[in-house]
Amino acid sequence: MRSQRARRLLARLASLRAQLIVPYVLLTVLTALVGIFVVTRLVTASVRERFVNQLYEASRVASDAVVRRERSHLEALRLMAFTEGVPAALEANDADKLEELLWPLAVNEGVEITMAADLQGREVVSLIRKNQTTYVATSGSDLSSIVPIRRTLAEEQDERGDKFVGVISTAFGDFLVTSAPVRDADGNLMGSLLVGTRLTTLAEELKAHALADVAIFDASGDLLASTLAEDDGPQMVLRLADFEQVRQAPALRDLRLAGRPYQALYSSWVVRGEELGTLVTVLPSNFIVSTEATSRDLFSLVFSLATLLVIVLGYNIAQNIAKPLLRLRGMAQAVAAGDLNQRSDVQREDEIGDLAQAFDTMTLRLQERTEEAQRLYAEAVERNRELTRMYEQLRQAQQQLVQSEKLASVGQLAAGIVHDVKNPLGVIKGMAEELMEEIDELSAREETAELATGLQVIRDSASRANQIVTDLLKFARQSPPTLEPHDLRETVEGVLRLTRYMLRKGKVEAHLDAPHESVIAVYDLQQIEQVLINLIQNAVQAMPDGGDLYLSLDVEGDSVVLRLRDTGTGIAPEHISRIFDPFFTTKAEGQGVGLGLSVSYGIIARHGGRIEVESEQGKGATFTVILPREAPQTEQQQELLR
Repeated sequence: MRSQRARRLLARLASLRAQLIVPYVLLTVLTALVGIFVVTRLVTASVRERFVNQLYEASRVASDAVVRRERSHLEALRLMAFTEGVPAALEANDADKLEELLWPLAVNEGVEITMAADLQGREVVSLIRKNQTTYVATSGSDLSSIVPIRRTLAEEQDERGDKFVGVISTAFGDFLVTSAPVRDADGNLMGSLLVGTRLTTLAEELKAHALADVAIFDASGDLLASTLAEDDGPQMVLRLADFEQVRQAPALRDLRLAGRPYQALYSSWVVRGEELGTLVTVLPSNFIVSTEATSRDLFSLVFSLATLLVIVLGYNIAQNIAKPLLRLRGMAQAVAAGDLNQRSDVQREDEIGDLAQAFDTMTLRLQERTEEAQRLYAEAVERNRELTRMYEQLRQAQQQLVQSEKLASVGQLAAGIVHDVKNPLGVIKGMAEELMEEIDELSAREETAELATGLQVIRDSASRANQIVTDLLKFARQSPPTLEPHDLRETVEGVLRLTRYMLRKGKVEAHLDAPHESVIAVYDLQQIEQVLINLIQNAVQAMPDGGDLYLSLDVEGDSVVLRLRDTGTGIAPEHISRIFDPFFTTKAEGQGVGLGLSVSYGIIARHGGRIEVESEQGKGATFTVILPREAPQTEQQQELLR
């Protein structure tokens, strides 16, 4: 029972009326609540904003005062470092002379601590102010542990130069100090000078400039100086995690000191690019008067009445929108089910009426276009049948054309056979007839030398005719390759071993550039060896006076590429387009009949690859064999394999 009620409630919430009314009511109530909150807070917002701005401005002024104090340190250091006699006295460890030279400058510049250290970091003399004109002088201490002095003596430099700042603790208090190197006239380092100001003095200066209390913490969160009461300063210490946040951006904190509310701005204390700790600016916040309660009731009443009125008005508007839209929804569902005779019957003079009219027009046109689409579909089916018949006729014509080209190729082969076999067979015939006529006479006179010569001619001619017929049979009866994975690098090396005698006899030196690892491809080992031997033989014949043959093997994507470049005579431009034609050759008589490259081209094509040639006459030729690493998959390549 409860589950049914829950389902009905969810169904109502999912309805168009609920989607129009519920968000409207929620948004109205939320707007009223936000309005009450904003109005009650608006009065105090400007006061609080001014207070926060004043706190940020005080923090900025305090930071600027720190920068000015550091600049005064630099000015005092320049005066002291360039005072005549200071480098010499520092080099000689003359404490009295340094005190005599530095004391007037320290008094005039208001420096509260002055330290002079030699190159080993030993204290030559230090002047620490007790009152306005009285200084305490010390010497002999090890100052090498003071970071600014150590960095100065190490002659370090950063992007701001060779001056360094830091905070040091002495028996006379904590000081903000700046160090600088002291050099003689030749630029040689004589030692280091350090000047500084007590942090308590600095805090009072910051308070005077910022018109706010100031507290200074070191990097570990310990309080160094404060203008607040002695019991209040330690209460401002933050956790180290909070100090990590301060390094990222200034942080505001609410404090309560001596029973009074304060607000503090924590910001990083940075001097000359060095982060020394945290600088806290504090202002009392008890004068911020909150006016939230004074007008909350009045504003709540006004916004409640306005909210009720808006909800009632919104409900009526939602109903006026939802009813025709629900009607259009039912009509759309009927059209989607296939009933194109639907009409909305909504008569209104607003946008919903325009929508209903457009929907009726759309339904009418959809009905018309559906009928037109059915007619066009019937025409398309008929045209598809006609195209099928035309395609079948075209396929038959293409088969006839291919057959005609095959017959033309056979005719070309036959013409080549007649041209190349005719002469050697004629010689055989003529010599045979002459020997038959003279056999008795030759036998009687025992002229065996001439007989041997004739027989030699007959044998050579017969051999040539046999070779031509053999090459022709290879070309005409090329067998499909047996594709298996092989290492093409090993195949090339094996072919070079097989043709080593041919290369040596032709005075040709072979150079192989191949990867150290295996180059695996799928091919017929014997057929690829035949192609490589043909190409190497052609290269040797193209270099009658010897030369170099460069072979390179590379893997490019899904293919392996073998390049053979010779330094021979090259190929004439007019012959490049014909070198793969059967019986075309540019070789001398007796060196070939022009079937080697034709056979090689067919083998590579049946492997799914290709042979490319580039040549410049007189500068050699380059044959590029490209083979796929995997077996060919296209129908055309599979047909070639068969």
